[in-house]
Order: sequence, then C-alpha cells, then structure tokens
Amino acid sequence: MFDELKRELRRLEGVHEIPVSILTDDEGFFDRQCPSSDCLFQFKIHEKDWHDKVRDEEVFCPFCGHTAESDNWCTEEQHEHNKRTVMAHISQRLHPAMKRDASRWNRRQPRDSFITMTMKVDGRPQSLPLPLAATEPMQLKITCPACACRYAVLGAAFFCPACGHSAADMMFDQTVAGIRDSLNALGAVRTAVADPDTAETAVRQIIEYGLLSVVTAFQRYAEVLYFRMPATQQAHRNAFQNLTAGSDLWHVATGKHYSDYLGAVELAELKRAFQQRHLLAHTQGIVDKDYVTRSGDTSYQPGQRLVVRKDTVLHYVDLIEKLATGMAADAK
Repeated sequence: MFDELKRELRRLEGVHEIPVSILTDDEGFFDRQCPSSDCLFQFKIHEKDWHDKVRDEEVFCPFCGHTAESDNWCTEEQHEHNKRTVMAHISQRLHPAMKRDASRWNRRQPRDSFITMTMKVDGRPQSLPLPLAATEPMQLKITCPACACRYAVLGAAFFCPACGHSAADMMFDQTVAGIRDSLNALGAVRTAVADPDTAETAVRQIIEYGLLSVVTAFQRYAEVLYFRMPATQQAHRNAFQNLTAGSDLWHVATGKHYSDYLGAVELAELKRAFQQRHLLAHTQGIVDKDYVTRSGDTSYQPGQRLVVRKDTVLHYVDLIEKLATGMAADAK
C-alpha cells in the first residue's frame, strides 16, 4: 500500500548533506554565539574572516575566552532554522511519494462497491524557510591588532575569536563608548518593538547588560595595568572584581588606593555598582542579605528583584572611567 513511501524512506537512509545558508548583514557580518552555558555571549564576525582566519579546531569567545571547535558556534535561532530546513527537506521528499501511493490506491478501488475507501494527502509541501537574516550591525566593531580578524559586539569584548589575542587595554575606551551608545539608543528599541511588554523586557536587559559589561571591562583593564608593572605580587583570580581587594593590590604596586582617584561618596556608589553586578551575574538580580550588608543599600529587602535604571548605569560608567583614567596615569 505504501510502496512509494517505503522506497523514498530507504533513499533517505544513511548520511545526507543538506545545504543551509546563513545570510550576512550589509557589511558582511553574521551571528555567532558562545557555546558555554555560563556565557552564551552573542557576537558577529566577518564571513570572510570566519573562513580565512578562524581555525576549525579552536574559536575564542570574545567575552569570556571559552574555546571550542568552529562547528559549535551557531546561535539558538540558527539551530532552530537548521532544524526547520531539514524537516522541510524531508517533507519535500516524502510528500510526493505519499501522493503517488494515494493515487494508486484510489485507482484500485471498485467503482460499484457498496463501501469505498479513498485516501487523500492534504496540504502542500512545506517550503524551505528563508535563511536567517543577520541582526542590525552591533555597536562596537573591532579589528584584532594581532591577526586583523574583524568582529563586532554589543557591550564589551576582550578576546579575538580567531587568535585569542587579549587587548583589554585597547578595548576599554571603545567598550565604554559602546555601552553609552547602547544605553542612549533605548528609545529606538522601544520604537522598534511593537509589543510594549517585550520592548520593556529588552530595554531592561540592555541596561543590566551595560552594568555587567562596564564592571567586567574595568576588571580586565585593571588586570592589564597591574601586571604590566614590575614586581607586582600575584593576584588571585577576579581580584579586581572586588573594590577593596583591587585597591589593596593597587596600593602595593603604586602606593595609591582607589580613594586617591575617587571621593568617599563616589567610592560608595561604585561599591554598590559592583555588588549589583554580582547579583545580576549570580542570583538573576534577586537581592540577598549579603548584598544589603556589603553595599549598604537599605532600599531593598532580601528576596526583592533589583531594579537598575539607565541613568544610574551611565553614572556608574562615568565613575569607572574616572577611576581607570587615574590608574592608567600611575601605571608606569
């Protein structure tokens, strides 16, 4: 009864290659995503450089430095697109065979029988979905000073995806500028997203990501400045994520504390920023007792969700830039 379908299924056995294309944007960039479940950072890379400069055996995440083989860097949207493309391909192969089986069955049915049974295959074969269009070019476009690979990010980046070169010192100013641009473009985000709830969720995520990015950018920059100086003591991992620990290390290296660059009120505000970054990174923004104690922020009770405002993050960006500029002047 299903001879044609069986034959087509046999033809589909084994390994088949189904071409799936991903469109680039107008400047030749397309989307990639870090495969590390702790990161999932999305970025863009120029298509030519992805083929010519990136090695199949090792790609570096621009944000966290995680490495993986080149076939592990599809975005979630690209994975879904690939699945739909494969299913559409299979449907196009099976649908005609089922139609032929139905037609043959119907021709064999007696015309004058009291009971007749016919078979009909409804619907048209699923059309192949269009390749995913790349999103709008991201704010910060980077050319690696070591290998000239071109990539783009929203927020902050510290490693070249092709060679892993770390240029945190070069990137700090560009990262700060990119964060400001992202925050100042929130009006355009609200206009572009039709659903108000979805728009506000996107805006909140951009604001919170700005805070995460600027603190991480400072950490990387401070590490570069610190380790460039002679006779510095070994710093434990992420020491510069903590203002007190970072200030103590800096004092040993230069004779100055962070209080030599910022006033008491500014330091208290920056301490709150670092503690808020910790909540966003580790508790999904849920306030705990440690946050209230360490930040001195009594406007929250444990269990509440942190609310971060655009103007607050822009103020934090100004403070971090002021601190970093003072440190750079003394890093000789």
